Amino acid sequence: MTDSLLPVVLMLMVAVATATAILVLTHIVGRVRRSRTDLSPYECGMAPFESARHRFSVKFYLVAMLFILFDVEAAFLYPWALTLRNGGKAAFVFGEMGVFMGVLVLGYIYVWRRGALEWD
Repeated sequence: MTDSLLPVVLMLMVAVATATAILVLTHIVGRVRRSRTDLSPYECGMAPFESARHRFSVKFYLVAMLFILFDVEAAFLYPWALTLRNGGKAAFVFGEMGVFMGVLVLGYIYVWRRGALEWD
């Protein structure tokens, strides 16, 4: 058993030694150049003009979540189409995807009526 673990332990030791050497060399060789720009928070290239405690609209995040939701839908459609094309349990697969698409359509109608897709 110890013979089988020896290569793993050696590889782990080499990995830790390499990471440690890289970190130590970076601190020894690297120069620290701090400027006013480096110390300021990054806001898409613009200087921040309000406090971080300022309230803001969450519409961007709602749209981002909807994008992820429909992106996942597209990721599920491709394997579904391949399975349906190859004829493997076609009725079951078609029914399952129908239920999946129905839930997504209901969700889309819900967020549309709630106004999550409108930018003011």
